[in-house]
Amino acid sequence: MSVIKRFIAGAVCPRCAELDTLRMYRDEEREHRECVRCDFTDSMRLDGEPDPRELETRVNKAPKSEPVQAQPIKFFPNPSSKKH
Repeated sequence: MSVIKRFIAGAVCPRCAELDTLRMYRDEEREHRECVRCDFTDSMRLDGEPDPRELETRVNKAPKSEPVQAQPIKFFPNPSSKKH
């Protein structure tokens, strides 16, 4: 099955602001548009729903507002090293 790409008449590219350089095509889930001049690409879902959010993990979760407990560290000179 070949994808049919059609130009959008009168459309202006959001990146390069050129007229009549955008074309669009569809696949099973998304509608895509692309600029033939500057390689701009954009897509959206056909059902109108937003893209799924990223799952919340411990890495991307917002940090809690608990204050951090600072603890001073003491450094002692090494007695076995002598200065010459």
